[in-house]
Amino acid sequence: MKLLLMRPKVPAPLDPNFAPLVLGVRNYLSVTADCQPKIEWALPRADGCGRGSLPVFGDDDERFDASVFLAGVLIQEMFWERSASELLLSGPTKVCEAVKAAFSVGGKYEFEVLTMPKVCGTPSQPFEVKIVSTADELPPSRDTTQKCGQDANGSRLAFDLGKSDIKTVAVKDNEVIVSSETEWDVTNVDPQYHWDKILGAMKETASKLEKVEAIGGSATGTIDGDNGATWCDIFPNVPPDVYQEKVVPIFRNLAKEFGDVPLKVINDGEVTALAGARMVGKGNLFGISMGSSEGAGYCNEDRNLMGWINECCYMQLDLNPEAPTDPWTKGHTGISHVYLGQRGATRLAVKGGVDVPEEFRPEHPSMNGMKHEGHAKCLKLIQAALKEPAKEPQARKIYETVGVYLGYALGQYQSHYKIDNVLILGRVSTGDGGQIMIEKAKEVLAAEFPELAHVEFHFPDEVFKRVGQCIAAAALPTL
Repeated sequence: MKLLLMRPKVPAPLDPNFAPLVLGVRNYLSVTADCQPKIEWALPRADGCGRGSLPVFGDDDERFDASVFLAGVLIQEMFWERSASELLLSGPTKVCEAVKAAFSVGGKYEFEVLTMPKVCGTPSQPFEVKIVSTADELPPSRDTTQKCGQDANGSRLAFDLGKSDIKTVAVKDNEVIVSSETEWDVTNVDPQYHWDKILGAMKETASKLEKVEAIGGSATGTIDGDNGATWCDIFPNVPPDVYQEKVVPIFRNLAKEFGDVPLKVINDGEVTALAGARMVGKGNLFGISMGSSEGAGYCNEDRNLMGWINECCYMQLDLNPEAPTDPWTKGHTGISHVYLGQRGATRLAVKGGVDVPEEFRPEHPSMNGMKHEGHAKCLKLIQAALKEPAKEPQARKIYETVGVYLGYALGQYQSHYKIDNVLILGRVSTGDGGQIMIEKAKEVLAAEFPELAHVEFHFPDEVFKRVGQCIAAAALPTL
């Protein structure tokens, strides 16, 4: 706590105990500047490898536990940036063994250990952690950039599968013909339900086109190179064996319903980044979709994808020991999507002076499960309160608090991403609240991260905020 819990220069108005991870890391590294031993790790994956290291205190130092704790947090962060088929460790024996125990079934990071094989498309293969003798045995850092289509020529159908709704768009020669949103229940255990909902929405939108020549799509989670839904948390309750049979090939099977046309589906955050790069004409762009969750994506200077999964929603953002948990990881605290998705706003609604029914209060069980409908409705009440002169001063603090979260998150993300541009999408950013949030984020960058003071924030128009990912997704397959 002495090393890692730091007070931010720009406090969060409605979350006074917010303790940004990035400030804890900064302080730890300043204190350990003279430490010689370090733990190093490698996270191999099919198309690359992530590498990291951290100076550590000696076994007999009273601060040793801080080293174990922070190494786990930073490895977990890299898991969700890039994925991993296994974890390789090198360094002092005691710290390596402690980290290995944390990344095991029954350990602190059991969620990651059980999820990574699914993410990598090898769900039946147990995740392994190995300690090697020297750092020379660790594979080098490696990335494989990916190029996607950027021209939505012809007649195209696109979809974006979110945790609250299915967005579909019909595009003709880069012009949107029609767009639609269909609510659905992602917690449903029956894959047939999901199939019917998605196909029904796509067919209704496709009826506005003379023909469908290509389909582009986006979804939360990870999609492999063959459009397989290896791990998508929009199907959280489908049994594992059924998931492999029915869900993994769902996108390919949907394309067959339209004549087996060219298909390209990628992560929703990646589509956000591509949409942003196309809109502003610049790269080194980090896109954040602040909707039911936090969808994130990044494209480099050449506007190509890095081959990373960018599931930033599962990274730890807040080190406050009393930070909220979430229903997916079932144990982690301070996870980013509870700060930068709509839950980041709705859990502050009461503190922000918004009149909400009992079932929308943050402690109510209905607001702490996997369903998102209550949060979407609560967010509308927040947006309405912001427009009432009597309620605006206090409701504004909700968006200022989320803006503080955003500023410190960008400071954290810059450790592995070169960021010159930021695109903000999603219902949390809709209306005046979005601008309030951005101004607060800029204040954080100026006060804490002057190296990011040059960052440009970009807002698409209101229509693009809602369906921008679909429009960009339409261009993904090449005719």
